[in-house]
Amino acid sequence: MSTPRVAMQDNEIFTAEHKQIRETVRKFANSLAPHSEEWDEAGIFPREVFKQAGDLGLLGIGHDEEYGGLGLDWWYTAAYAEELVHTNNAGVNMALMVQSDMATPIINAVGSDEVKREFLEPAIAGDKIAALGVSEPGGGSDVAAIRTTAKRDGDDYVINGQKLWITNGTRADFITLAVRTGDDGFGGISLLVFPTDVPGFTIGNSIKKIGNKSSDTAEIFFDNCRVPRRYLLGDENAGFYHIMTNFQGERLIAAVGGVAGMERSIRGTLKYASERKAFGRPIGKFQVWRHKMVEHLTSVEAARRLTYWAVDQFVKNPMGSTRAITMSKLFVGELMQKVLYDCMQLHGGFGYTTEYPIGRAWVDGRLITIGGGTTEVMKEILVKVEGL
Repeated sequence: MSTPRVAMQDNEIFTAEHKQIRETVRKFANSLAPHSEEWDEAGIFPREVFKQAGDLGLLGIGHDEEYGGLGLDWWYTAAYAEELVHTNNAGVNMALMVQSDMATPIINAVGSDEVKREFLEPAIAGDKIAALGVSEPGGGSDVAAIRTTAKRDGDDYVINGQKLWITNGTRADFITLAVRTGDDGFGGISLLVFPTDVPGFTIGNSIKKIGNKSSDTAEIFFDNCRVPRRYLLGDENAGFYHIMTNFQGERLIAAVGGVAGMERSIRGTLKYASERKAFGRPIGKFQVWRHKMVEHLTSVEAARRLTYWAVDQFVKNPMGSTRAITMSKLFVGELMQKVLYDCMQLHGGFGYTTEYPIGRAWVDGRLITIGGGTTEVMKEILVKVEGL
């Protein structure tokens, strides 16, 4: 459903209903924040966090109400992404967003009623954990290079291959899996739901990352894994289209969350700068830092307007929003490197510790120029869109 809203230039895009979502997410995020450092050190967070999010309706904001979703448009997802930054833990946020906005939208869009009952409904409730299986050792953004195969055998598919960089991969109950069912190239890609209790499925070591540490990331392997053909999502060999549509939502939620994260880091830095003294006065009184921070606030506001334009385009026409979303992710990703660098620098030695959130934010924020399509891939997409 879509809710009327006033013009963007009035800076009042969101309605009272969006505010309710915001308040729910903010309260939830604040309840998790005290555990942030503990979960980063552990390299994982408790499974019950998914259930808590599911009980609040946060894992199915845009999904069909028939299966437990809220049936709301993407402006509500934007509000969710903006408020979730208050967890102070990018790994938790990424894991939850993989569940809500990367692994399950395809099932919601083209899965059969039977598949939705078996997988989507418990994922929305937080009873099952979902992962998205697209990237492989030989390719991430290059979906046409997928080599994991699914061969028909009677009423089953037999799957062989491996996937890499799989968020939630060490404990997912099912994977929305991209496989090759046809010839080489984008025309031979299909999607299916893969339950992880299938014989022949194995999980490699959890990948140790420099950031987003509480989010488990795994390499996974398929050795003659057999699943029923009824787990196919949409038509066979038509998966590339759905993956590309899914990428738009993944990139957009990264951009929206990135803007909110930058502003939160700046505000926290300004508070620190008003309290920390050097040479007899607060650091924030030095002109160099006052100027840097207002420049960054200006840039972040520009980034917010850009992402809101992209959200508007995505709500109106998901496949017609490539230009806006790609520009948003490119701009936000590169801006984040500058903003978080300066925020960390202002903190001095404390910024290089885990005592203050800015150190973790700086490391975590590096991923946005890599995950969901690198900065270089974003530029190449825009080159094609602009006919250059």
